[in-house]
Amino acid sequence: MREHLYFLPIGGTAMASLAGLLQAAGHRVEGVDAGLYPPMSTLLESLAIPVRLGFDPSAIPDVDRVVVGNAVGRTNPEVLEVVARRLPMLSQAEAVAHYLLAEGREALVVAGTHGKTTTTAMLAWVLERVGEDPTTLVGGLLPWSRRSFRLGEGRYMVIEGDEYNAAYFDRGPKFLHYRPRVFVLGPVEFDHADLYPDLDAVLTAFRAGSAQVPRDGAVVVNCFVPGGEAAVRDATAPRLRVGPGPECELRALAVSTGPDGGRAELQWQGRRIELVLPLAGVHNLHNAAMAVAAAAAAGVEAAAAAASLAEFPGVVRRLETVGEAAGVLVVDDFAHHPTALAATVAAARARWPGRRVVVAFEPRSLSAARAEFQDAYVDGLGDADLVLIATIFHRDRLKPAERLDRVRLARELRARGIDAHALEDGEDAVAALAPRLAPGDVVLGCSSGDFSGFHRRLLAALADEPGLEA
Repeated sequence: MREHLYFLPIGGTAMASLAGLLQAAGHRVEGVDAGLYPPMSTLLESLAIPVRLGFDPSAIPDVDRVVVGNAVGRTNPEVLEVVARRLPMLSQAEAVAHYLLAEGREALVVAGTHGKTTTTAMLAWVLERVGEDPTTLVGGLLPWSRRSFRLGEGRYMVIEGDEYNAAYFDRGPKFLHYRPRVFVLGPVEFDHADLYPDLDAVLTAFRAGSAQVPRDGAVVVNCFVPGGEAAVRDATAPRLRVGPGPECELRALAVSTGPDGGRAELQWQGRRIELVLPLAGVHNLHNAAMAVAAAAAAGVEAAAAAASLAEFPGVVRRLETVGEAAGVLVVDDFAHHPTALAATVAAARARWPGRRVVVAFEPRSLSAARAEFQDAYVDGLGDADLVLIATIFHRDRLKPAERLDRVRLARELRARGIDAHALEDGEDAVAALAPRLAPGDVVLGCSSGDFSGFHRRLLAALADEPGLEA
């Protein structure tokens, strides 16, 4: 039965993507938000999904069901009205299970602290190329479709499995609703300090996810870095370990990366398979090996999976070149966790060897802006040449003692010989950075949000910058 659905709010990556997917499935979809920004604003506009800006309880339409996201709390005025009117409601993750997985699709869930979006996109790409016709829901735009979702007719649904909560009334990890046939677990670290008190709590969440996999399914676990196996110890399904060690069912050897991408030799069931990837960064080769293993667990020939990744076009906002002006290359990346920042800087050095790497970092999410990562950010940014640390986006939602000390971070980076600057409150990142740049620089604008249009504004400023350093 097709329904009239109201997304509250609709502008986040997960909510906008699900709205598009459910519209493609035949439902009537509309939503509300306080504000929209690219790429989801552009996506919603292209899909002609009606969006009202500004929460107004009196404007809630008559609908069959409300899909509630985690960006609104129980005191949101429209949430209060939905509850008062007793409108049926689901969290975003519950809606995935109710409208998509309940139709008989089998879930291939990609989870972990890092690499979820890229690995999910790689797995979706492989299944499309081998003719499986999957349904896909991923936390980033796919360059080959300019969508973050796909409605297929095949038996599999490839879905990014977030460990964050789904809604104010649905506080567990989103992936617990997906009942995976294959659970793919990438690197595991402490993250989301606003939700999880410590690493043990994070491990407990992933253990619950892996424990849901049936015995005829598979748990694919990243063994390139420590932590993964501890997070799947409660699984009863067969484990498929991916890494360099002899104990791994899929071994990745001779891993190398350079300006044109990376390559590795995979060993799988007594066969050697060459993996060639057009993306820079060792972490992307690890993601690709995980995608090959996940595809194999779903019945795809491993060699065919690896071969298809030779043409993988990447994911929007993952080391994505935005443009070049005055000899300065401007690159967009979603990285905001210390480990992700370190991997992004390393990938940039491999992709553009010999060029100065500049990082403009916005601590945007509640987790990224917290003091728990204070020391880790020194290492995460420690291989850059120049670092600009923008102001904390959610400053007012954190107590002073909870906030990342940006001034201290800049000072400790300078002690390592890195030119580092923490913006003053109200200081503009583009105005502060542009005079410090020189031809040949690669600027990585790193944020989990739109960074106030940093990348496009920087390109515009550079194009008109008369005093750019020689």
